[in-house]
Amino acid sequence: MAGNLFARRRFAVLKNLLEYVGIEPGRLHFSWISSAEATKFQDTVIEVTESVKALGPAKHMIKDVRKVA
Repeated sequence: MAGNLFARRRFAVLKNLLEYVGIEPGRLHFSWISSAEATKFQDTVIEVTESVKALGPAKHMIKDVRKVA
């Protein structure tokens, strides 16, 4: 249980950091799912995928390949 609380605190810090640098908060998700909850895992993956697709391509922290080459 302590590990879950530690992970939740780290997630909150990471989420704030990513928002600070301009990453949309909808691109980051956190969920506790047991290995026995396959349906919940599937539903969560679908939900996360759809929400990230709805945001469209990322606009921040994307390296322009043309400048590197």
